[in-house]
Amino acid sequence: QVHLVESGGGLVQPGGSLTLSCDASSGFTLDYGPIGWFRRAPGKGREAVACIGAGDGTTYADSVKGRFTISRGNGKRTVNLRMNSLKPDDTAVYYCAPACTIRALVDYNDWGQGTQVTVSS
Repeated sequence: QVHLVESGGGLVQPGGSLTLSCDASSGFTLDYGPIGWFRRAPGKGREAVACIGAGDGTTYADSVKGRFTISRGNGKRTVNLRMNSLKPDDTAVYYCAPACTIRALVDYNDWGQGTQVTVSS
């Protein structure tokens, strides 16, 4: 089973940008199959943010539509999440997983540590 590792988070001012990366463990690629980005804000449950499907179609939560872009990296082992025009409400720990919905991951037990994104002035 592929193990996914998130990176790229940090502290950014409102209106700023960050690019998160989801990297596959050695021997696996992410050039096919669905990969989703999720986040968990303080005191809230995990929510779906963006997804790239098996056919490379993309979907986004309404709250990030037009600001975030999910894409597969050229190296085939990475899926990136480019986040522009960041808002304080985007503050959360961000995770990636091999599916696009919370419901599809109800039995998923390989969540990574995630990467912290903090949007604050």
